[in-house]
Amino acid sequence: MEQGFIKVAAVTPKIRVADTKYNAQAICEKLEEVIDYGAKIIVFPELCITGYTCGDLFLQGLLLEEAKQALLQIVAATEGKDALVMVGLPMERDNKLYNVAAVLQNGEILGLVPKANIPSYGEFYEGRHFAEGNSRIVSFYLEDEAIPFGTNLLFQCINMPGLIVGCEICEDLWVANPPATNHALMGATVIANLSASNETVAKNEYRELLVKSSSARLLCGYVYASAGEGESTQDAVFGGHNLVGENGAILAQSKRFEGETILADLDIQRIASERRRMGTFGKEPDLPYTVVPFQLNVEETKLDRVFAKLPFVPDEEELRNKRCEEILSIQSYGLKRRYEHTGLKTAVIGISGGLDSTLTLLVTVRTFDMLGLDRKGIIAVTMPCFGTTDRTYDNACKLAQSLGVTLQEVDIKKAVTQHFTDIGQDINKHDVTYENSQARERTQVLMDIANMVNGLVIGTGDMSELALGWATYNGDHMSMYGVNGGVPKTLVRHLVKYYADTCGDVTLSEILKDVLDTPVSPELLPPVDGVIAQKTEDLVGPYELHDFFLYYMLRCNYAPAKVYRVAKEAFDGVYDDETILKWLKNFYRRFFAQQFKRSCLPDGPKVGTVALSPRGDWRMPSDACARIWLDELETL
Repeated sequence: MEQGFIKVAAVTPKIRVADTKYNAQAICEKLEEVIDYGAKIIVFPELCITGYTCGDLFLQGLLLEEAKQALLQIVAATEGKDALVMVGLPMERDNKLYNVAAVLQNGEILGLVPKANIPSYGEFYEGRHFAEGNSRIVSFYLEDEAIPFGTNLLFQCINMPGLIVGCEICEDLWVANPPATNHALMGATVIANLSASNETVAKNEYRELLVKSSSARLLCGYVYASAGEGESTQDAVFGGHNLVGENGAILAQSKRFEGETILADLDIQRIASERRRMGTFGKEPDLPYTVVPFQLNVEETKLDRVFAKLPFVPDEEELRNKRCEEILSIQSYGLKRRYEHTGLKTAVIGISGGLDSTLTLLVTVRTFDMLGLDRKGIIAVTMPCFGTTDRTYDNACKLAQSLGVTLQEVDIKKAVTQHFTDIGQDINKHDVTYENSQARERTQVLMDIANMVNGLVIGTGDMSELALGWATYNGDHMSMYGVNGGVPKTLVRHLVKYYADTCGDVTLSEILKDVLDTPVSPELLPPVDGVIAQKTEDLVGPYELHDFFLYYMLRCNYAPAKVYRVAKEAFDGVYDDETILKWLKNFYRRFFAQQFKRSCLPDGPKVGTVALSPRGDWRMPSDACARIWLDELETL
């Protein structure tokens, strides 16, 4: 439960129809099993104490009484257990029968939540037995204890901020206005659904879509437990399809027909963060609600949740390719609009033979093709200087030639040397002035050529460089339109690879593959034996780590200690803890110190949910202090 993580379980016990004693025992055994594994919120299926398929047996008073006794047995089994448990059973109140979720914790029944929507269509005939649940909370007496009874019940953990649980039952999810909507608007961050959803062809796909979309729309965790083996197959089959969703993603789901228990780690802090971020989340409904408090032990959750090393890059090849095509389209359409607005027909790009300038050139070529403009209007300028290697120079030239753009070479060594003389810089002193003078000279060349040809300078810098401030202010930091400003470095690599794999040009593909194999470098220091001497990742840290940090800091609003924890999980066996912590501290220092560069970025398209444009997503003062973020890391 520390740092907002809480383990949940959706459990489908094997039952016997109408055998409440057997079912209670089966539920208690499953309960012990998942509690031992660390589950804190445990959801069982609809009417699981009796079985969903009892039919007219639900009208038998003996069955109802035995169901109560079985419930009390399960309640006793929760005593001393650190979990919130939901089980389904039929309950009679005022001569009406209700399909109820009983919410249990530490030997108590905290509340009884009746099903709000009773289906009587198709294979369902619940209206024959059950009444619609009441929204107004009333008292239900069991063993002389008054228990709140009604749909508008929420259960709040008083020692885990943000953990508020609401219940709905099966059909409640499938209707136009699910109870979960009001639950979420009243603060519920986790919705438990006790279900008995039978299997028909492709119904599982729709069920998954409902859970996914509900968790997305309501910005919540959604735990769905469905009936399975043991239910009557007289007219329907129940597959035990269990799902856990969070903010539009399915974290876990069971294989149907196997009675599989699933567990997943919900991130309550992230759910709360998403709601803070979305100002349109919604107003509280004008409805009476009762909130029942409960308490869980605060302890570190053993995480089963998987954190992708490359959160900006999909793991699955088909989805990755689809994403790459979409991003290239966003980049090129953004640039296309700028050309349509200005009426210009020329682009100027500084090409180095590296990844970023390669992607910029590919996007610009795509844009010119969309506009029907001659590719010769793209002027690819190579500007060799002190650190340029033969490999990158050759790749830059070959790339321009292969794409059919205009290649122009401007050797800037003489100009930079003269500049050093003018300002009194020792050419043998390889400091920041030595490096930045080259970057600024290149930008001046590009800007002046653009003036000469009436064109736009298209920027090459990517989002990872902007996050770290790894750009020369008013050097490669500046352009007239930056197509890569919304693309992190780890994704740049995949975009170029996708282009290489799909371009249909063997020569171009081979050039792009060699660019991909070239170490990332600004090439501002002289090479050693013709080989790149200055490798960016040796200086600022691995981009895969920095992109990971960037995603979880900005997209998920994780605190530094939480970023460190999930980074250790994701990069276990790749980097040791000391290395991760070293570069995480460096990330925070640079991110705060370099905001002034991001505050005056050129225009460029947003392509994903994380962006650093000062006009769009990220508004941060340039003089904000990093102290509390760095102080937290010092305690680790």
